[in-house]
Amino acid sequence: MTSNLFWHHQDVSKKARQLLNGHKSFVIWFTGLSGSGKSTIANKLDRSLYRNAISTYLLDGDNLRMGLNSDLSFKPEDRAENIRRVGEVARLFVDAGIVVLATFVSPYREDREFVRSLFNKDEFIEVYVKCNMDTLKARDPKGLYKKALNGEIENFTGISDPYEVPEDPEIIVDTNMMSASVCVKQIQNYLYNNGYLPKKSS
Repeated sequence: MTSNLFWHHQDVSKKARQLLNGHKSFVIWFTGLSGSGKSTIANKLDRSLYRNAISTYLLDGDNLRMGLNSDLSFKPEDRAENIRRVGEVARLFVDAGIVVLATFVSPYREDREFVRSLFNKDEFIEVYVKCNMDTLKARDPKGLYKKALNGEIENFTGISDPYEVPEDPEIIVDTNMMSASVCVKQIQNYLYNNGYLPKKSS
């Protein structure tokens, strides 16, 4: 089937779109257990970048499972397909000159490394949102840990399914110790200090 497909060249390049937007485009990939604070931090960061005239889009795991990935379960093979689809969507946004914030448990290193492989070396930033299990169980904002511990949810990461901690993420934020605002500041500092975003005028 793919032998009859041909890549169609586009006259407007990624570089041209980045120049139009006034900044680089890349993916900030938030990974961590459910309830660790991925979406909260990403939303705060998204709002802050928007206020600084950075073109962004937030891809949230639950939101995409209600639409694009609504046909997928939480079995390992479907988790892999979920992340593959998200990676391809993120690549389109990066090609459009947009900064992508992606919040996905993405428990398997192999799947995260696959997404990383879709991008140039300086276009993928992995953020490990770290939080210990005792805090997650106590926090449990959606009541999912309680349900999983009672056997009401199958294939729940951290309880009945494994989570493979990132081995060498670009950024680690620890929500046991840090507020969401402090985590956002840490990520922003990384972006500005490493040339991902133009320096803010004083």
